Amino acid sequence: MFSVTVQYALRALVELGCLPTGEALIGRELAARTGIGRDYLAKILGTLRNAKLVSASPGIGGGYRLAKAPEAIALIDAVRLLDGEQSLPQCLLDHAHPCADENPCSAHALWAEVRERYLVFLETTTIAAISRAPGAEEIHEAIDAERFETREREQAVPESCAAPDGAGA
Repeated sequence: MFSVTVQYALRALVELGCLPTGEALIGRELAARTGIGRDYLAKILGTLRNAKLVSASPGIGGGYRLAKAPEAIALIDAVRLLDGEQSLPQCLLDHAHPCADENPCSAHALWAEVRERYLVFLETTTIAAISRAPGAEEIHEAIDAERFETREREQAVPESCAAPDGAGA
């Protein structure tokens, strides 16, 4: 559906949308919370900042925050910004040509309703709706727990590397 870049941008926007008004996250913390590589996230945040969806401030208490209220940022804003119009659903059978009533493909009548609902969803669903949706907090906690467990596993010494019993360092 979306490129990885759009998925990551939405993930970052949702995480920032969960913050209390006025709070910010430093890039390193935002990367850790979202599971996005810091360099890749920095590029995405730069694009979001240029589009005035995110603001950044340096120094103590600085970091990234939403530049607009989460209720004012629709999903379509990030999709169009990062993937362009070509990422939005076009003709089901021939993506190179817009499917129109004047020149319909054989799936046009069936696809038109689904396409319209999808576009309406992107246009009307905001970052606030997703970041404050029922279960969003539990999802964030589960993601954090999974990252912690992954970090613990990565830092654990494999048995094959551990010193044999009685052998000290």
